[in-house]
Amino acid sequence: MLNGIVADHPHADQPDDNNRILIAWNVRRNKIFSITADPGKILRMEPMKHYRQHFIRRNLMLRADILRAIRLFFVQNDYLEVETPIRIPAPAPETHIDAQEADGWFLQTSPELCMKRLLAAGFPRIFQICRCFRKQERGRNHLPEFTLLEWYTAGHTYLKMMIQCENLIQFVAATVGHPTFIMYRNCRISLSSPWDRMTVSEAFDRYAQTSMIDALAQDRFDEIMATQIEPFLGNDRPLFIHDYPASCSALARLKPDNPSVAERFELYVAGLELCNAFTELTDPIEQRSRFEAEQRLRRHAGKQVYPLPESFLTALNDMPLSSGNAMGVDRLILLLTDANSIDDVVSFIPEELE
Repeated sequence: MLNGIVADHPHADQPDDNNRILIAWNVRRNKIFSITADPGKILRMEPMKHYRQHFIRRNLMLRADILRAIRLFFVQNDYLEVETPIRIPAPAPETHIDAQEADGWFLQTSPELCMKRLLAAGFPRIFQICRCFRKQERGRNHLPEFTLLEWYTAGHTYLKMMIQCENLIQFVAATVGHPTFIMYRNCRISLSSPWDRMTVSEAFDRYAQTSMIDALAQDRFDEIMATQIEPFLGNDRPLFIHDYPASCSALARLKPDNPSVAERFELYVAGLELCNAFTELTDPIEQRSRFEAEQRLRRHAGKQVYPLPESFLTALNDMPLSSGNAMGVDRLILLLTDANSIDDVVSFIPEELE
């Protein structure tokens, strides 16, 4: 079955080619084939042009530039780049994130637990760019194996993290040639400060057909966010959606003046969720209670129940007030290259590895 890229062949104007020649990509073989109206006629192409990667060369080169810019931003701001294990005994037991098994342990869905243990060990400003894995995630904006940027700052809350997140993306965008705005899927998105902010409750009131409270009661919060709210977020300027319901924030600190919501935000650009950040919960008793609640939800849903990460829970006793952020690097590159899908900004996709 041929699917994917369709384009004019570079040699379509040769005299013996009387018909438009199409290029189609066979995903399984990772090859490009030239096809004329005559099924029996195949043109020979240069070897490099047999591969999907040839057609996304510019995106892959920009990807390297973006990764360098991310590292430069953190080095200039006195952050230590760290590495933590990809294979771990237990991921955070969150209801809607499923980990890939790996010889009795699991491939990380995020480096969060180990990085917070480094915070507890006395490393106040750390970042990491790493591979993460999540089962059953595949689509235009999703890959089961993806690149994640995660960073933590001791002494900061999610409010300071919003400002730093804004500064990071502005720096990276300017470094690759977009100092004031980007174009993404025909939207002109201003990057000038300050970026917009809106609470989750306000987003439901403005865009959804039901309130946030009713959505939670009906167990439809994620569904309504995805279908009724997200398409309208950040289409003119990046938008921080903040103060998520406490029940949707398993590792975030609750607001002291309103414990029904957590100090958590997500950043949206042109309807695309780019990152998830919060003021970190540092109470080991409360964190254990939340993890046990997530275990019950997973059991009720018929999902695998992960063991509690005991070493992480112990380390919380020494973890300082801090904020953390997890940003999808592939999605950031998708935005800055104005690519059609996440497949167009990675060297290989799962279907090419079979």
